[in-house]
Amino acid sequence: MTTFLYGGHVHANGIRQHFLRYGGNDGERAARDPVIIVPGITSPAITWGFVGERFGASFDTYVLDVRGRGLSSAEAGMDYSLDAQARDVVAFAEALGLRRHSVVGHSMGARIGVRAAAGRPGGLARLVLVDPPVSGPGRRAYPAQLPWYVDSIRLSRQCTDVEGMRRFCPTWTDEQLRLRAEWLHTCNEDAVVRSFEDFHRDDIHADLPRVKVPTLLMTAGRGDVVRAEDVAEIRTLLPGVLVSHVAGAGHMIPWDDEAGFYAAFGDFLGAPLTQ
Repeated sequence: MTTFLYGGHVHANGIRQHFLRYGGNDGERAARDPVIIVPGITSPAITWGFVGERFGASFDTYVLDVRGRGLSSAEAGMDYSLDAQARDVVAFAEALGLRRHSVVGHSMGARIGVRAAAGRPGGLARLVLVDPPVSGPGRRAYPAQLPWYVDSIRLSRQCTDVEGMRRFCPTWTDEQLRLRAEWLHTCNEDAVVRSFEDFHRDDIHADLPRVKVPTLLMTAGRGDVVRAEDVAEIRTLLPGVLVSHVAGAGHMIPWDDEAGFYAAFGDFLGAPLTQ
């Protein structure tokens, strides 16, 4: 039985923000903080639908289309900076009247979560950082290359299929590849390029000491995004951070080990992510 309720839009932080909602706030979910899921650099909300379905069984869940992706505003000349993305998340929660909520951010979404949390928004109760890029000024580069993103976006604009996407994501299932082929064209190239460049220009480590909510850092065993020494540094900057590790997964953790991804949350969000 699906937990999907509907897709919708809110006008927040001066733009149209699209989201998918799962679960609702009835039953046991009503006693738990809602969850906002913020996907990564080229992941429209719909590609996280399978995660939303599971979250929706335990929480009132909103999967966000980050500006420049999916059905959210993506006009030419928009501000696609990390600061703007962080303000979007804060304004999104306020527009929906979420007085307490948790944010779960993957990759770029985790960096957005850190920048948002550093501003100490009143409603944020918990933060989960799923394999965040730790690149920045004077630090090692993010392991992926920009042409991987740009080339796949341009291919999707020309029209492609499962096989076209397979050379970019060879370990994904046909269902996952089909969805990516369908939706990748909605990722604004300027937005993606700006986000990728900001991986190396924005210093999220400077934000971490200002994060004052309970935080869980989830890392992948493969992909070389977050190393052991990075975890050690984050522990010094954000004392009390909890750390979980999904050993068999690459950077796209729920695609590589979905069960391990859910298990890695434990009851951090207020309840386990049950079957």
